[in-house]
Amino acid sequence: MPFIRHLLTLSLGAALLPVTALHAEELPAPIRKIEAKGAKIIGSFDAPSGLKGYAAQYQNRGMTLYLTADGQHVLLGNLYDADGKDLSAEPLQKLVYAPMSKEVWAKMQASNWIADGNKDAPRTVYLFSDPNCPYCNMFWEQARPWVNAGKVQLRHIMVGIIREDSPGKSAALLAAKDPQKTLADHEKAGKASTLKPLAKIPAAIQAKLDANMKLMEELELSATPAIFYLDDKGELQQQQGAPSPDKLLKILGPK
Repeated sequence: MPFIRHLLTLSLGAALLPVTALHAEELPAPIRKIEAKGAKIIGSFDAPSGLKGYAAQYQNRGMTLYLTADGQHVLLGNLYDADGKDLSAEPLQKLVYAPMSKEVWAKMQASNWIADGNKDAPRTVYLFSDPNCPYCNMFWEQARPWVNAGKVQLRHIMVGIIREDSPGKSAALLAAKDPQKTLADHEKAGKASTLKPLAKIPAAIQAKLDANMKLMEELELSATPAIFYLDDKGELQQQQGAPSPDKLLKILGPK
């Protein structure tokens, strides 16, 4: 999941020209050639030594292009100064990753999730969850002090990828009269859970599962739990698997 990994490491900043100020006819020919290969040119920025920088997005990844002073050649990759500072990080974060993270968060908000905790909790955490996932259950247990105290609401984006009956069990949770209670009972019971998969999944519920799976695939995720949260700077962060105690505090906040 390369784009998420970049989101974890880049910082905000830089004076940049947004894509709204760039028109296709104004892009230099070498940059247009890169665009024709499938890259989306997001914006431009100033670069040293006569170079002109362009931030681009390609298959959920950010990349920087540097047009040479003669306007005839393009360098692809990160640019470093004499002190070893990565001069490409800030433009990528500002123009590519920050907007992408907002888009991902909005998609998760609009996904088919089951709430776990107070709707007015000051912190929201999303996780892609499979009913047969032991690490999802472990994270559920880890989060109880925060959830029970009203500090965090977990939002379980239900998918079915681990076992053959996983889709049916996720469907049963989504179709329950009280999904929040049914999920709580299932997680509380652990291996002793009596949750039964739906033998026939209604079309409306199947559509919800399909949408969740499509989002998971878009984010290039392959395992559960995949946990998403906003850090103290409001930047999107991601954790794969049940977190360690120190990581848990970063995800859920202070007790």
